[in-house]
Amino acid sequence: MLTKGSAKKLTIYIDEADKFGHRPVYEVLIDIFNKKNILRVSVFRGIEGFGANGVIHTAKILELALNLPLKIEAIDTEDMIEKVLPDVYHVVENGIVEISDTNIIKCSSKVRYMPKEGEKHMKLEGKAKMLRIIISEDDKWEGEPLYEAIVKMLITTDIAGATVYKALAGYGPHRCYHKKRFLTPADKLPIMISVIDTQEKINKIVPILDDMVNEGIVILSDVDVIKYTHRDVSPEFM
Repeated sequence: MLTKGSAKKLTIYIDEADKFGHRPVYEVLIDIFNKKNILRVSVFRGIEGFGANGVIHTAKILELALNLPLKIEAIDTEDMIEKVLPDVYHVVENGIVEISDTNIIKCSSKVRYMPKEGEKHMKLEGKAKMLRIIISEDDKWEGEPLYEAIVKMLITTDIAGATVYKALAGYGPHRCYHKKRFLTPADKLPIMISVIDTQEKINKIVPILDDMVNEGIVILSDVDVIKYTHRDVSPEFM
């Protein structure tokens, strides 16, 4: 069972149109992870990208939106990740497979919770921390979507920025597979919120997330920021 502490993150980058037999590769991989009892898996769909052939695919144009990049993330202990690698190598013929060290700072199931309720932001470069929060799209906080509440909290605590990703498919600790279907609402898909900031800033929000995230996983990793730029925003747009 995955608990707080060191873990491994397996990341697989493929194209949405990649097949294994007659099935999409991402669906085959999710079946493998489920059968191998990997704790948590999410599939994220890019909105634009290109691969080795140099052809750009974008969600802006319908005919170019059928082969967008996918990122599949599986998080578990080193032993569990090692067990699935032979199957991953067999299924993934084209793409990138990456394994990285990560640190689980929270992994929990639903419990009763009570809400809680931040210096000028310094220039962000060099050593920093990446915080990833993976929750369900239908999770709520005080009547609003949890991911929206978390983003608002990050703004008030002066975090440099956050990005919210909606998964194309995935499953969580209940092992119930969810998949986005065309024109069909799927409010139980995984949501990932990605945050990069200094150790000091991240440390301040971890206790708040501990209250807000009651079913999900919070992951902390070391990163090197090689460039951080942003545009000035006029007050009327704030």
